[in-house]
Amino acid sequence: MKTNVLVVHGGGPTAVMNASLYGVIKEAKRHPEIGAVYGALGGMEGILEERLVNLSELTKAEAKLLLTTPGSAIGSSRYPITKEVYRKMAEVIKKYNICCLLPNGGNGTMDACGNLYRACEEAGYTKIKVVGIPKTIDNDLAVTDHTPGYGSAARYIAATVKEIGEDVRSLPIHVCIVEALGRNSGWITAASALARERSDDAPHLIYLPERPFCEEEFLADVKRLYEKLGGVVAVVSEGLRNAQGEPIVEPIFQTERAIYYGDVSAHLANLVTRKLGIKARSEKPGLAGRASIAWQSSVDRQEACLAGEMALKFALEGKTGIMAGFEREGSSDGTYKIHVIDIPIEEVMMNEKTLPNKYISDRGNDVNEIFIEWCRPLIGQPLKKYIELR
Repeated sequence: MKTNVLVVHGGGPTAVMNASLYGVIKEAKRHPEIGAVYGALGGMEGILEERLVNLSELTKAEAKLLLTTPGSAIGSSRYPITKEVYRKMAEVIKKYNICCLLPNGGNGTMDACGNLYRACEEAGYTKIKVVGIPKTIDNDLAVTDHTPGYGSAARYIAATVKEIGEDVRSLPIHVCIVEALGRNSGWITAASALARERSDDAPHLIYLPERPFCEEEFLADVKRLYEKLGGVVAVVSEGLRNAQGEPIVEPIFQTERAIYYGDVSAHLANLVTRKLGIKARSEKPGLAGRASIAWQSSVDRQEACLAGEMALKFALEGKTGIMAGFEREGSSDGTYKIHVIDIPIEEVMMNEKTLPNKYISDRGNDVNEIFIEWCRPLIGQPLKKYIELR
């Protein structure tokens, strides 16, 4: 009797989340013992309510569209789950003869992955193998070198800041504060540094949540650069905190694990105008960069697909209670290479990875070349070069 595979999406979508789904479907076709690849519609609730769609029925052309479809084709959620709910989900998974359960998501989803693994084990359903597929633009999953979704988000913020920088360079009369996503980690904010071609290119300042934000130092930095360049672009994280560990803008709303921040960029732009008397404006790309296909990284897409393939392969090998992650290979010629490793889910669950100090400038208002060299391969094709004839 053939067994089935179930993929479930959790948390915020990305530009390559569906590429991982494609990877699972692609790998499943290599195994005649698999009957169907199911997708849970609407995230974890889709399992509980038995809203499953048979993805194996997609034509080859339809399945291939997943590689360039933004967001989540099967839907996602941030559904709070109790121990009793996990037990009920395990019953549904067994009912549909699922041999491989593949949750695809970030910190919250990997926590759910671990709990579903335990629920299946406690119920005696040891034939069900549970393997997490990593996903988050924030790049804050532990152990793995990086996560699918981050490379495209990094490419988007770098390209956006590069274009804003050209605007400000053309008419250098104001300061522009660009706010980047990432919650408590500065990986996306840091990636804006890849916008630079020359030393005076934007971003001129980068402020990360890993370092306490000092208002006086920020204003001094802006004033100095404005007097030198005329136009200044600063990229700031939505999760900036002061020396006391408090958000510099009071959060609008907070759940058990997620904080919905106030408008940090608008706050800082107003600060520049009021205290320095310099015209300032804020830009907050926000969700525009979370699942942007226009700036999708080809490397990110390929790796997301690989993560889906390897997660299913691990499960079929009998591995369970793990996440498929990336390990970067060292090479004498500097060529970028990764391979997929299996990581015990306990090492990942709700273990947030922030930007290491080794990537941050001594002054704390920028990143260094070590970070740029680490990040550059992830965004795929290099950004376009611009010419200045002044």
